[in-house]
Amino acid sequence: MKTCHQFDTVRGEYEREIGFLLAHSHRHEGRPAAKASAKQAASTKQRMARALSSHVGRCPECG
Repeated sequence: MKTCHQFDTVRGEYEREIGFLLAHSHRHEGRPAAKASAKQAASTKQRMARALSSHVGRCPECG
């Protein structure tokens, strides 16, 4: 699937945020903060999927 620059930018931002959250979760394993970060990473993955899906639906270059 060919995607535009905007798609790659949005995906990169979300993936970086997810990486930070998962790293925080691993650093603080066994603490409530780790569980919160893991849950937030999962919800961020869902938001990323929604954002990218709607982008592909609207973007003439990606569609």
